[in-house]
Amino acid sequence: MQEFRAASHKWGRITLGLAILISFAMPLYISFVMGFHPGFSLILNSFLAYSAVVAIVWFLEPIMYFPVLGVSGTYVAFFTGNISNMCLPAVASCQEAVGVKPGTDEGEIIGTLGISAASLVNKVILIPVILAGLWLLTVIPESIQEVFPFVLPAIFGAVLAQFAGKFPIYGLLALGVGILVNMSPLPLFTKNILCIIILIVIMLTVNKMKTKEA
Repeated sequence: MQEFRAASHKWGRITLGLAILISFAMPLYISFVMGFHPGFSLILNSFLAYSAVVAIVWFLEPIMYFPVLGVSGTYVAFFTGNISNMCLPAVASCQEAVGVKPGTDEGEIIGTLGISAASLVNKVILIPVILAGLWLLTVIPESIQEVFPFVLPAIFGAVLAQFAGKFPIYGLLALGVGILVNMSPLPLFTKNILCIIILIVIMLTVNKMKTKEA
């Protein structure tokens, strides 16, 4: 397993590095080859404005998702994207179907296979959808389009229910803490990290109490 994780780190860094270079290729081409560079001051100000809102997610997401995704699954998930609404549900479903636990070696391998299969199916479906996307939006009734904003919360709810079935106490705690924190007047970017910190502290405390009782 150590050799597998070492190979995952090696190829994960290479593929993600190439993905970053490819992502920058088009902006660099437009800026310096076609001559449409907007100026470094505008780029810096835009970056600072954007990072002020979402920078916390850059640090939180790897921490939040790693216990479920594992080493190899984390690389694949961050390479393919759609982590919360595709990769996590795929991992949870595959681990449930095979009967392995998250955080184990078996769970990591099964999760990686699930993410890879989901990513492949996603791309096969996504490419024609993108090509025909504008046409599809004109065909889909507005009554159905109104449901789209509820898709992601429904996915999160299903994943929560799946994991809460294995650990009901933690599921209820996570739900209660999430509701209370989101009802608070705190800034949006602090709510995620606060939920994580509170739940980690509670779960560690509960585990210590169980250990002492045993």
